[in-house]
Amino acid sequence: MAEQNKKKPNPIDAHVGGRIRMRRNMLGMSQEKLGESLGITFQQIQKYEKGTNRVGASRLQAIASIMEVSPAFFFENAPTDEHTPVGGLSEDSSMTSVMEFCSSAEGIQLNRAFVKIGDPKVRRRILELVKSLSDDKSDQ
Repeated sequence: MAEQNKKKPNPIDAHVGGRIRMRRNMLGMSQEKLGESLGITFQQIQKYEKGTNRVGASRLQAIASIMEVSPAFFFENAPTDEHTPVGGLSEDSSMTSVMEFCSSAEGIQLNRAFVKIGDPKVRRRILELVKSLSDDKSDQ
């Protein structure tokens, strides 16, 4: 069992890494550029983002400064320990899928384009269109 724990990233480390990736993508910043700003390789950034390597406190502070967010940003909606469920399983898994999509290239592009639409009525119509095209009809 100790062998399995070595290979599986800690959920908090994976969450922090995912938030680093999400913010980096939101800023349109490459792993190379972030690594260069920190004086480390892009491979190290990849390991942080996957949760393979833990981000130390001073390094997280530097990343937060570069990305113009508070260090607390990286812990928002972080999983708690196994014995303290935050919500129902469906809420947790749906939040995870939303976070994964928002940090994907498509999610970032969609969000960037959507916020540039100034007319609230047009945004509402686009939202209705997307809902009508989705497989999940529960939000309608």
